[in-house]
Amino acid sequence: MKTIHVRQQIKGSIQKIKGMKYTKYIGIYAVFLLMFFMGRYTASFVQEYTETMNVVMQTENWGLGFGGVAEGGQPTGNATPEALKQYDAYYVGKTDKKVIYLTFDCGYENGNTSAILDALKKHNALATFFVVGHYVESAPDMVKRMIEEGHTVGNHTYHHPDMSAISNLAAFQKEMDDVANAFKEVTGTDMSMYYRPPQGKYSTNNLQMAQQLGYATFFWSLAYVDWNVDKQPSHEEALSKLTGRVHPGAVVLLHNTSKTNGEILDELLTKWEEMGYAFGTLEELKSAMQ
Repeated sequence: MKTIHVRQQIKGSIQKIKGMKYTKYIGIYAVFLLMFFMGRYTASFVQEYTETMNVVMQTENWGLGFGGVAEGGQPTGNATPEALKQYDAYYVGKTDKKVIYLTFDCGYENGNTSAILDALKKHNALATFFVVGHYVESAPDMVKRMIEEGHTVGNHTYHHPDMSAISNLAAFQKEMDDVANAFKEVTGTDMSMYYRPPQGKYSTNNLQMAQQLGYATFFWSLAYVDWNVDKQPSHEEALSKLTGRVHPGAVVLLHNTSKTNGEILDELLTKWEEMGYAFGTLEELKSAMQ
């Protein structure tokens, strides 16, 4: 019924415009309608993404044991680095050097990514941005800037689903290919073969399929609750958690949607540097773990 009502409104408006002989307004009205429906699509995606993330802490099957830590102060995962490595999957680097690997998950753009990129550039730090299809299509300029400034862009799937529920290779590959194809259309280059499962959900079969498709899978060893845009942590809380839990070989997961992250990243990188840490790339992590 809503669709019929909208169509009637559009038809009536166009007739009025024609009666007034102001045909140029038809194009303006069409643009307005396009913006309206695109806005509804973006709002719908943001709501779905946020609702999905709201249950991560209760349902994810990638977990870290901060109660007991492994060698070098690294948190223990629910799978060991050795067990994951056979699937070309990683969550932490080696402990012999104070190196941090920066990664950002990008579900949608809400104005913080530019500040994040500015801070990374200031510190000559390279990061990997794991993007979904919506992000590539709605923020192409940001994606291009990531590449232009030397960062890596990885695959976070097209729709951000629970990939552990997908057991069919064709369906799994479609989620991966759709975002990779969108990325190539925007940038003219191939997406890096790095994959991060949405919410950290995975199965052994998933890891095998990703590996079969040529992807390396990356989880994380350092993160905090930064994704709730309606309940952002204070600067003090964020800095305390991220400096207090840092460890050699840390794969850091931050969300680009976090206002706090955009505001503190420059200070955070400075603090980590003062603690003696340098910033590496996932390619360097992967090579070191071989």
